[in-house]
Amino acid sequence: MGDRRWRRAGSALMRVIAVWAVSTLTMLALAGILPDFRLQSHDGDSITKTAFTAAWGAGAFGLLSALVWPVLVRALLIVPALVLGALVFFLNGSLLLIALRLIPDGRGAAAPETAVAVAAVMSAVASATSTALAVRDDNAYRRRLSRLADRRRRRTGTGDARGGPPGTVFIQLDGVGHDALLAAAAGGVMPTVAHWLAGGHRLMPWRTDWSSQTGASQLGILHGSNHDVPAFRWYEKETGLVMVSSKPASALELQRRAVARTRDGGLLTLDGASRGNLFSGGAAQLALVLSMAARRGKGRRSRAGYFAYFSDPANAVRTAGSFAAEVCREIAQSTRSRLRKETPRIKRGGLYPFIRAFATVVERDVVVAAVIGDMFAGRTAVYADLVAYDEVAHHSGPRSRDAEKVLARLDRALALIAKVAEQAPRTYRIVLLSDHGQSPGNTFAGAYGLTLKDLVRAGSGLPVPRRAQRTRSASEARDAVRIALHRPVAEGQEERVAKPSDPIVLASGNLGLISFPDIEGRASQEQLERRHPALLSTLANHPGIGFLLVRSERHGSVVLARDGVRVPVAELADGEGPLAAYGPGAADAIRRTDTFPHVADVMVNSMYDPGTGTVHAFEEQIGSHGGLGGEQSRPFLLWPRELTDPLDAVTGEDGERPDELVGAEAVHRVLRRWLQEASGPQVPLTEDERPGRA
Repeated sequence: MGDRRWRRAGSALMRVIAVWAVSTLTMLALAGILPDFRLQSHDGDSITKTAFTAAWGAGAFGLLSALVWPVLVRALLIVPALVLGALVFFLNGSLLLIALRLIPDGRGAAAPETAVAVAAVMSAVASATSTALAVRDDNAYRRRLSRLADRRRRRTGTGDARGGPPGTVFIQLDGVGHDALLAAAAGGVMPTVAHWLAGGHRLMPWRTDWSSQTGASQLGILHGSNHDVPAFRWYEKETGLVMVSSKPASALELQRRAVARTRDGGLLTLDGASRGNLFSGGAAQLALVLSMAARRGKGRRSRAGYFAYFSDPANAVRTAGSFAAEVCREIAQSTRSRLRKETPRIKRGGLYPFIRAFATVVERDVVVAAVIGDMFAGRTAVYADLVAYDEVAHHSGPRSRDAEKVLARLDRALALIAKVAEQAPRTYRIVLLSDHGQSPGNTFAGAYGLTLKDLVRAGSGLPVPRRAQRTRSASEARDAVRIALHRPVAEGQEERVAKPSDPIVLASGNLGLISFPDIEGRASQEQLERRHPALLSTLANHPGIGFLLVRSERHGSVVLARDGVRVPVAELADGEGPLAAYGPGAADAIRRTDTFPHVADVMVNSMYDPGTGTVHAFEEQIGSHGGLGGEQSRPFLLWPRELTDPLDAVTGEDGERPDELVGAEAVHRVLRRWLQEASGPQVPLTEDERPGRA
C-alpha cells in the first residue's frame, strides 16, 4: 500500500513538472510575439536568464491559480453569471500581473490588456496539458468513465443490481501460453494475475486442436464448433477460393457454418457483447468484430467501435500519445536488435511499427473502453480479445523483452477492468483465457534458405526462384488496420488461383498446406507419386519438416516421415514414431483434422525440438502458432474458484471425468456452463433471431 501511495505521489509530481515546463515554453513564445509583454530587463538578458524568468513567472502564475482562484470563484458565486463571465478574464489577467511582479529584479512586465490575453492562453495550454496527462492515468480514466456511466444510468433509469445474478467478463489474451503466463506472474511482470493466482482464481492449461490459431480456437470457443477449420488459411477446391480467418468475408462464412452445425447462435446470445473478436458469438452488442465487417448496416460494421471511442476527445488524446510512443518504442527496439545482431530476427521495417502500435495501443484502448462500458451498463456476458502480445511475439519472439513489456501493459489493463468491476452496477466474475500459445524458433526460410513453396516446387520439378521469397505473414492486426481505415481487405493471389496446374502452398505458422486444384477431391498419395515422384520423399526427408499427412488409396490416411516411415492414421500413438517429440494429444488431433472435408491434399508440420521448444514457421514469424509442437498448443484458462471446475463441466453422461481439457469446443462447453450457473440456461436462437439476419 505504501509503495502504491508513493507511486501515485510521484506520478502527480511528474504531471506538475510537465505542466510547469509547457507553461514556461508558452510564456517564452508569447513574450517573443507580443510587443507589450517582456521577460527581460531593459538592457537585455541572456537566454538562460530569460528562461529562468519565464519559469519563475509560469510557476508563480500556476501557484496563484491553484491557491487563489478557487477562493475567488467561491466568493463570486453571488455574482450574476454574465458578470462573472466577464470578470473571469479580468481576474485571470490580474493574477498574471501579480505573478510578474513576483519575479526578482522586476524583469517581467505587461500591459493590462496584454496580461488578460497572455493569462487566457496560458490557462488554456496548462489545462490541455494537464488533461492529456491525466487521461493516460488509469485511475483518472476509470473515474471519468464511471461518471459518464452514472449519467447514462440516470438518463435511462437503470439502477444498481449488485444483489442480482453476477455478470461474466471473459478476457482473451491472444497468444499467451500457459507457461508464459506463469512466468510473467512469477517474475513480477503481471502483478494483477499474480494476485489472482494467490487469491480467488485457479489456473489450468488446455490443449488446442492441430490448428492452434485464433480462427479455429475462437470459433470453437464462441460458437461451439470449429469443424472443418484445418488452418488459418486453406484452399477450397469447389469454389477456387482461399479461406483466410482474418478476412471479413471468410470469418462471416465460418461463423455461418458453425451456427448451422450447432443450430445455436453462440455463447453470447443472452445479453452479450463481443469486443475485438473475429466472430460475434451471437452477441447483440458488437465492436471491432471482424465477421461483422463484411455486413452493411448500422451497428454491424467493425469500425463502429472506433467511432464510438474516438468521439470522446479525451480518448483521442489518451490514445494518440500512447500510439506515438509505441511507434518510437518499436523503432528503438528493432534498431537495438539489429545492432546487437540478435538471432533469430526478421525484418520489422516499413509499416510494421504503425501496425504494432495499432494492435498494442489503439485496439487495446478501444476494446478495454468497450468492456468497461459494458460493465457499467450491467451486461450479462462480455467476451473481449486483446491481441497486443500475439502481434509483438510474432516479430520479436514470445520470450523477448519486447513481448514481456507488452504483458506488463496488458496487466495494467486487467487491473483497470478489475477496479471497474468494484464500481459496476452488478457483480462481475472475471475469467481470463487464451486461444493458443506461441512457440519460438527461426523461420523455415531463415534456417534453410528456401521457403516451403520453393521446396514444393523443387520436389514437383517446377522452376524455383534463385532468391527465396518471403512468405506473407498472417496478421489479424494488419487486416484490422485496413478495416479501421476504410480500406478494403486485399483479395490478391491468395484469394483466387490463376493456374490450376500449379500446387497451392499456404502457411499457417509451422503448419503448411499443399493443394492441387486440378485434382478433383482430396488427392491420394498414389496420384501424387505418379505425377511428382520426388515430391513426398523430398518433403518427408527434409530436416526442417516433422511429418506429412496424406491419403493413401490402399492404406487410408497415413503419416509420412523421414527414412521412409509410414504410419496409418488409425495406428498413430503419442510419443512414438513420427509423433515421438510432439507430446500428448497429437495423434487424436491429427485423426480429427483428417476427417475434415477441406483438409489439404498434403498437410505439413514442421520439425519440433523438445529440448529448446523451437519450431520453424513457414511464414515470417519468429514466434509462431498454427500447428503442433511446444507451447503453441498449451493456452490457459484462469477462473474464479466459485465456478465449477472445468473438468467437471465437461464430464460426460457416463460420469467419466477427463484428465485434461482438450479442444476449443470443450472450452465452449465450460464457459456456457458457467454462464448457465449464474443466469439460468441460455436459449438457442431461432433462425429469424440469429444475429446479422436482415
